[in-house]
Amino acid sequence: MFTNPDEPLSVHTAALLSVALTLIFVAPIYLSRTTRPTPTLSRDAPSVIRARLSALSISCIVGSLMVLWIIVEKGNTSLAAALTLLGWWPAPVTEEIVFRSAIISLHILANLSPDKIVLVTPLYFGIGHIHHFYEFRLTNPDTPLLVALLGTLFHFTYATLFGCFVTFVYLRTGSVVAVILIHSFCNWCGLPRLWGHVEADPRFQVGKEGDRPLHVGWTVGYYLLLLLGAMSFGQLLWPLTESDHALVSFSSQS
Repeated sequence: MFTNPDEPLSVHTAALLSVALTLIFVAPIYLSRTTRPTPTLSRDAPSVIRARLSALSISCIVGSLMVLWIIVEKGNTSLAAALTLLGWWPAPVTEEIVFRSAIISLHILANLSPDKIVLVTPLYFGIGHIHHFYEFRLTNPDTPLLVALLGTLFHFTYATLFGCFVTFVYLRTGSVVAVILIHSFCNWCGLPRLWGHVEADPRFQVGKEGDRPLHVGWTVGYYLLLLLGAMSFGQLLWPLTESDHALVSFSSQS
């Protein structure tokens, strides 16, 4: 477990640095015409994705080196201990390196309580997704402004809530690889269906067979699994995230 220095960062400084990291992560997307979407070029275009991956990789490196230097200097600690705080066993990538590894490390250094870290630091992650409003308006100009705003608010909300979960996991495990895997899995799954009939994925439909609706048993089975998963999540969250590499100790466990 990481031991805080006698003179930690102030919470104010940690917050300002976190804002700076968020800007370092998002700003490069719009600094080059190769990474900016246009009314005729979606952010999902292969050329834009490749350019953004390059830009975000640079952002991750710059932000991480900055935080690494702060931890070593301000924390008066060894490079090995700083790398442990950043969760680099092994190396992390993309969003998790900035919004979990770097930003959480700053708030631990600021001696913020674990509960507050779980609630506060995900806000930067949520804010880091607000720029999608601009991209959505650019590529969907006919969509009413209110719809775009509500969509952005929804995106901010679930990104922040997801951030709370992975922040908790990161603090409990000290592994950025764990949260990268969680993030990747959730991106692949998408948001769960909470109502209505389960439908076949069109990517796996073949010929006329794909036009047939799924048997009601699939829907029943899906919702039963969803309920079982939610119950298991509540029961197993603490024991499955227990690790000798934990960065902090929570005052209470359930």
